[in-house]
Amino acid sequence: MVLDSAQQFQNVLKGAKHALILVAENFSGDEIGSAWAMYYFLKKNSCDVSIIVPKNNNVTERFAFLPRPEEAIENLLGARDFVLSFNTERNKITNVRTERVDNELRIYITPEKGSIDPRDFSFIPAKFKYDLVIVLGSPDKESLGRTYEENPDIFFEVPVVNIDNHSENENFGQLNIVDITASSTSEIVADLMQKMDADKIDETIAECLLAGIIDETNSFQKKNTTPKSLRIAAGLMAKSADQQKIIRYLYKTQPFHLLKLWGRVMARLYWEEGISLAWAPVYLEDFVQSRSNPSDIPFILDKIRENYSAGKIFMVLYNENAGTVRGMIKCNTRELMKAVADALGFEANGDSCEFKEEANDTTEAGQRIVEKLKGKMEG
Repeated sequence: MVLDSAQQFQNVLKGAKHALILVAENFSGDEIGSAWAMYYFLKKNSCDVSIIVPKNNNVTERFAFLPRPEEAIENLLGARDFVLSFNTERNKITNVRTERVDNELRIYITPEKGSIDPRDFSFIPAKFKYDLVIVLGSPDKESLGRTYEENPDIFFEVPVVNIDNHSENENFGQLNIVDITASSTSEIVADLMQKMDADKIDETIAECLLAGIIDETNSFQKKNTTPKSLRIAAGLMAKSADQQKIIRYLYKTQPFHLLKLWGRVMARLYWEEGISLAWAPVYLEDFVQSRSNPSDIPFILDKIRENYSAGKIFMVLYNENAGTVRGMIKCNTRELMKAVADALGFEANGDSCEFKEEANDTTEAGQRIVEKLKGKMEG
C-alpha cells in the first residue's frame, strides 16, 4: 500500500525524540509561520525541538506578534560531541582533569601504570544529538547558507524531511513533501497537520500558519491564491486564528520610519518595461529625513515587489559611502536571479543578491546597471 505524504511524515515523527527545524538563510514570513507552527505541533507530539533562524530583523520584527519558540536560535552550535577514546584493555585510566591555558584546553590523563601508548587513543565524532531534520521553504541545501556550510554531515547522517512549494526544489530529503501548486509552505504544513491530527492544531498553531499564508499571498491578493488556499485558511480561522489581527500587524502597523522611507522611495521609482524591472535609488537624505537606515532596505524592496505584480526583477540602490553604491536585487524565480547575477557579474543567493558598484551617484549607477541588463536580457 502506498502511503500519502501525511502518513509518511507521521511515520517519520514516531521515532523522533529531538528534531531540528531549518529555514533558508533568505527566509520570509511564510517560513516563520510554518516553522513556528511546526515547533508547537512537534512539542505536542512529545518531541524536543530546536529551530535555527538566521538573523533577519526585518522579517522577525514583523512577526513579533506571534509567540516565538524558546529554542529558536541563530546558529547551529554544539550539534554533536567529539569523543576522545582510550583503550583501557592493557592500561587503565585512574584520573582525568582539564585545564585552560590561553587559547588551549589541555586534558591530563593519569594511567594506572607506566606511560600511555598513543596507539591506544582514537578521536571520533559522536552522533548528532538530533534524530530528525525538517527543512521548510528551502529549494536546496545551499540556500540554508551558513547552517549547511558548517554542518554538511548532518544532511547525510540524520533523516531529512523537505517541505516546500518552490518549483525548483531539488528533492534533497529522504522524505520530500513538495507541492508546487500550494500558495506557500505554511499551506502545505497546515494540510499535513489537518490530515495527521487536526485536534492538535490549537489557536497558536493556527495563527502561525494563517500568518504565513497571508504574508505569502499578500492577504489572498496574489495569483498564487487558490481555492485550496482559501479552504485551508478558513479551517485555520475555525481554529480561532484571528485574520484581522494578523492583517493589522502585517499591513497596518508598520513603523512610521519605514512608511516614510517607503513613501520617499516610491516617489522616484523607475520602471523598465523591456526587462520587467522596477527599481529605485535611495539617497542619504532619505535615511536622514525618515530616521531610517540601510538595514531597512530589504523591507522597501519587498514592498516594491508586493505592489508591482507585472515586475519580475526588483532593485534598490543606496550610497554606502563616498564612491561606493550598494544594491540589492530580488527576482521572482531563482532561474531569473541567476541570469541577472550572471549578466552583472555578481553572485546570487537564492532569489536575491547584494552587490557593490563603484560610483558617486546612486541614480547614475542604477542607469548603468539597467543598461547592462538590457544588453544581456532584453528581447
